[in-house]
Amino acid sequence: MTTWQCMPNCGACCYLEPSNRPDLADYLTPEQMQTYLSLVGDDGWCINFNHTSRQCQVYSARPDFCRVSPTNFEQMFGINSQDFHEFAVACCQEHIGDLYGVEKLWEYDQLVQI
Repeated sequence: MTTWQCMPNCGACCYLEPSNRPDLADYLTPEQMQTYLSLVGDDGWCINFNHTSRQCQVYSARPDFCRVSPTNFEQMFGINSQDFHEFAVACCQEHIGDLYGVEKLWEYDQLVQI
């Protein structure tokens, strides 16, 4: 069984390029969409992502849609709490693999194994 956890110094979820997430309107409200789009920098990364430290500069004040939790995933994606870990791990695997490749994906897979 896998248990979701954030991979330190990753930041894959901070790559916000809208063309890579064509279903945004399916799970963000119009207000959230406006906020999301305002966070996308010219390079597709969140303007609050520090590339040197590989961390969010506004972590404690980040928008709800940036928070990985069973409650948020149920509201945004209709995922019940029993399926949260499996779904969150799959999301991370997809983003990490797309951005960083197989080696980093393998590291994440090792992290989430119990």
